[in-house]
Amino acid sequence: MPQRAHVATPANVFTQRFSATPRGARLARRLARYHLDEWGVPYGSELSEAVAQIVAELAANAVTHGRVAGRDFELRLTCEPPPDDGVVRIEVSDCRTESRPPLDPQLPSPEAESGRGLLLVAALASEWGVAEREVGKTVWARLG
Repeated sequence: MPQRAHVATPANVFTQRFSATPRGARLARRLARYHLDEWGVPYGSELSEAVAQIVAELAANAVTHGRVAGRDFELRLTCEPPPDDGVVRIEVSDCRTESRPPLDPQLPSPEAESGRGLLLVAALASEWGVAEREVGKTVWARLG
């Protein structure tokens, strides 16, 4: 039987800007799950749930800590096709350069009402980090 040559196919990519509001952050999470399902990552699957949680945390951080009046944040979601099935990269970009997340987030005190989001991102992602942009920054996470 002859071997088939693997033909590279482009990754599935979704990019959109959202208003830097809680409503924009919710919409980003919902659209991320929708696009994953369209790309063959079933809604409610472990990967879909992890991506939704990371998008929710990074979008909330962009709205809370990266907001600049009159500016949106951007979500870019990439899902690699076979043979790298299940590799998803999430990027959330905002316009604030001076407000960078700590790369080694620490557990807040039990009384603290916030400060756990990046710990969730670190626990769910295989790797994550921050990249500089001409204006602002991109916080990214990779699963798979």
